[in-house]
Amino acid sequence: MAAIWAGIDAGKSHHHCVAIDESGHRLLSRRVTNDEPELLELLADVLALGDEVTWGIDLADGGAALAIAILLNHNQPVLHLSGRAIHRASEGYRGEGKTDAKDAAIIADQARIRRDLHPLRAGDETVIDLKILTGRRMDLVADRTRTVNRLRAQLGGSFPGLERVLDLTNTGPLTLLTGYQTPAALRRIGRKRLKAWLRNRRVLRADKLAETALQTAERQHTSLPGEKLTAQLVHALAREVMDLNQQVTELDKLIEARFREHRHFEVITSVPGLGIILGAEFLAATGGDMAVFGTSDRLAGFGGVAPAPRDSGKVSGNLRRPQRYSRRLQRVFYPSAMFSIRTCEDSRRFYDRKRAEGKRHTQAVLALARRRVNVLWALLRDGRCYEPAPPTALAA
Repeated sequence: MAAIWAGIDAGKSHHHCVAIDESGHRLLSRRVTNDEPELLELLADVLALGDEVTWGIDLADGGAALAIAILLNHNQPVLHLSGRAIHRASEGYRGEGKTDAKDAAIIADQARIRRDLHPLRAGDETVIDLKILTGRRMDLVADRTRTVNRLRAQLGGSFPGLERVLDLTNTGPLTLLTGYQTPAALRRIGRKRLKAWLRNRRVLRADKLAETALQTAERQHTSLPGEKLTAQLVHALAREVMDLNQQVTELDKLIEARFREHRHFEVITSVPGLGIILGAEFLAATGGDMAVFGTSDRLAGFGGVAPAPRDSGKVSGNLRRPQRYSRRLQRVFYPSAMFSIRTCEDSRRFYDRKRAEGKRHTQAVLALARRRVNVLWALLRDGRCYEPAPPTALAA
C-alpha cells in the first residue's frame, strides 16, 4: 500500500499543495484557487497517486474552511500544524527562502514524520455557531473598549472633571453625554430640569447622576478652544457606545439560546464562575470534544494554566509560564477562577491556602484554575453537574 502525505499552505484566495511519498520525494506541487471545483480536482489527483493519503494544513478555519470541509466530507484524515510550528520547522530545512511551495512541502513532511499533530474533525453544529457568535462578541467588545477610550480622551480634554466622575461603561452617564457635554450646558439646564430629563429617558438613580454632573459643572467656568466641536464628537461617541452595548446585549441572548441546546450546558454552567458567556467560550475554544485532548493535563496545557518545565543540566524543577497555548481558552479559565473565589467557598479556601504558602495573587489564581480544569474534566467525563461536596458512595 503506497502512503502519500499532502501539505496545503492555505491562503485567502489560493492554496498551494505539495504531495510526497514515504521517502520525501515530491510527487505533486500545485497552486489552486480556493474554489470547490479546483479543490475537488486536486483531491482526485492526489488520491490517484497512492492508496492512503494523510493531509496537513496550516489553518483550521477562515480561508481554509472550504478545503477542510471537502476533505472531511470525503473521509480524508487532516492534521493541523500551526504557523509557528511551520516557521520553526523551516529552520531545519535547506535554504533560507520562503515560498508557498516550500511551506506546503514542510507541512507535508511534518505530517509524515510527526505523531503528535492535532487531527481536525467535523465540528458540532452548535459548537460552530457558538464559535461564530462568541468571535463576533469579542470583536464588538473590543470595538466598545476602543470607543470608550476615545470618548474618555475627548471628554477629558474639554471637561476633565466630568470625565473623572463618570463611569462611561454604564447607560446612565452615556445618556447624559448624548444631551449635555459642556459645563455651560449643564448649568443652563439646572438640577431640576436635568433630573426630569434623565428620568424621562429611564436612567437609574437620575437624582444622584444629575447632582454629580452639576457639581462638576460648577467647578469649571472656563471655556476651552474647540469646545463646540468636541461636544459634537462626545455626543457621537456616547451614542456609538450605547449602540455597541445594545448589539452586545442582543448577541448575548443569541449565545445563551444556542448554548442551551448543547448537551454539556448543564454540566458546564454548574461549575462556579462559569456562566453563559464563559461556558460558550469554553466550547468554542475546545470544540466540546474532550476526547481530542486525551487527559486533563493536556487540556490544562492547551489552556495555558499548567506550568512548563525549563530544566537544563543540573537545573531541575524549574517551572515557567508556557509560551504556546490558546489565549482564548486561558481567557476562560483565569477569569472563571477569579469569579469563583467570590462565589464558591471551596475555591476561596484553596486560594487562601496558596496565598498562605507564599504564592502571589496571579500564581494562586493560576493554581486554582489548574485545579478547576481537573474538576471540569471529570464532570464532562462522567456527565454530572458540580456539587460543593463529592457524592458519597452508596452502602453495599
